[in-house]
Amino acid sequence: MSQTQETTVAKRQRTLIGKVVSNKMDKTVVVSVERRVKHPVLGKIVIRSNKYKAHDEANQYNEGDTVEIAEGRPISRNKAWTVVRLLEAARVI
Repeated sequence: MSQTQETTVAKRQRTLIGKVVSNKMDKTVVVSVERRVKHPVLGKIVIRSNKYKAHDEANQYNEGDTVEIAEGRPISRNKAWTVVRLLEAARVI
């Protein structure tokens, strides 16, 4: 491959969509990402969830917001994700 072809090929960044469950830390939100998986024995669709700590520089996201997060370099011991954008704001009752 030539030098120009190598630079144009960009590494695909992994993104996930989830709901903010905590914003109590400074510049950090905890995002719960749910995924549907078929149970190997029963065949039933089961919901699995993981929590990711994501960087929120401006402390602008609140609990209940649906956000998109992207994987990046490690920012701290447990934080290697960054909030990219707000998809849906939480409803105020």
